[in-house]
Amino acid sequence: MHIVVIGAGVVGVTTAHALQQRGHRVTVVECLAAAGLETSRANAGQRSYGYVYPWASPAMLKKALPWLVKRDGPLKLKLPPSPHALRFLAATWRFAQQPGLFEANKRAMLRLGAYSRQCFEALEEDATLDFDAGQGGLVDLASDVESLKALQVNAGLLGELGIAHQLMTAAEVAEREPALAGSQPLVGGIWLPGDGTGDCHRFTQALAAVCAARGVDFLFETQVTGAERDGGGHLRALTLATRDGEALEPLAADAFVLCAGTASQRLGEMFGARLPIYPVKGYSLTMPLRDAARAPRSTVIDDRYKVVFTRLGERLRVTGFVELAEHDRQIPEQRLETLLHAVASRFDGAADVERAESWAGFRPMTPDGPPVIGEGKRNNLFLNTGHGTFGWTLSAASAQLIAQLIDGDKPALALEAFRPGRFG
Repeated sequence: MHIVVIGAGVVGVTTAHALQQRGHRVTVVECLAAAGLETSRANAGQRSYGYVYPWASPAMLKKALPWLVKRDGPLKLKLPPSPHALRFLAATWRFAQQPGLFEANKRAMLRLGAYSRQCFEALEEDATLDFDAGQGGLVDLASDVESLKALQVNAGLLGELGIAHQLMTAAEVAEREPALAGSQPLVGGIWLPGDGTGDCHRFTQALAAVCAARGVDFLFETQVTGAERDGGGHLRALTLATRDGEALEPLAADAFVLCAGTASQRLGEMFGARLPIYPVKGYSLTMPLRDAARAPRSTVIDDRYKVVFTRLGERLRVTGFVELAEHDRQIPEQRLETLLHAVASRFDGAADVERAESWAGFRPMTPDGPPVIGEGKRNNLFLNTGHGTFGWTLSAASAQLIAQLIDGDKPALALEAFRPGRFG
């Protein structure tokens, strides 16, 4: 079959790779000039298979207001909030209040993460990729007793699902990550040895090059402007245009996969798919190491600032914030100051902060949290989008699941939590 994938972020490119492996002819349509230039550009650098969870959390709702008013709080809302943001927050509230939904979705996402780990291992056996990969696991810190209790509860679920983990004392955390500043509060943590790190942007571009060498066609700087349907209402072709608006020849195919990140809501409407995806903004700083001995060995999550520190070869990346600001690309100095304070509090002197490169990007978040993986209303449209903050982590699994659905195979996992129709 000829299959068109819309979007060349990490989700779209892994989907193209999975389909090409199965012998399909694949064309990828991307509005930007190359692969991995939007959400995949400078994310946290984690493949946190054992550290995935839904956005709509009852516990998060209790903390939302204090976080909003706290200067360094991890949650921000641009004022006045847009109608889009208010609708998204209202939907999040409804999902968070549904009894048992958070727990069920978290189990489903952890199973998807475990499967993604297997899929990434197979992918990296198939293709040799250079992206500053590391396999040192993930350490989630507990700065106080309350945070430690939450980690202990999470450890119970990880054990139930067979996901490798180790609860640690403060001394054991310091042994695992010896560069952690000793003067900062720390009562323990949890280590997830199966999690990995790397540069998602480099990974996506390297995999795109492999796909292109194997015959996948990439149409960059190409916009999807509409869709042509046959008499039965199924998609027949996409209408396309250059970034300057010049019309191109329609692109016909047997099946279509929407992997367009935050653009999926608008494009989904063209195809009759309701996708209430919001562009949740995050920030990162990437800086060269000054003293490797003072830097993290792998990924460390600080529970106080809610930021992630990731070692990327000879660089350090720090990532944080969940901000609802539509597609505002401004980077307020206050956000960067918070990230730098976090670095100084845990890994002081590790990196050359004067040479830090700042970035802001938009994670495609669904109001409940799980991504959208499945078949659309028309039987030749498939949806693989809405991965939120876990796009790279879950991309290999969701790509394989979409390929299985397209080929009529039984999916490797139950897809109820990810079904496209759950939003009505």
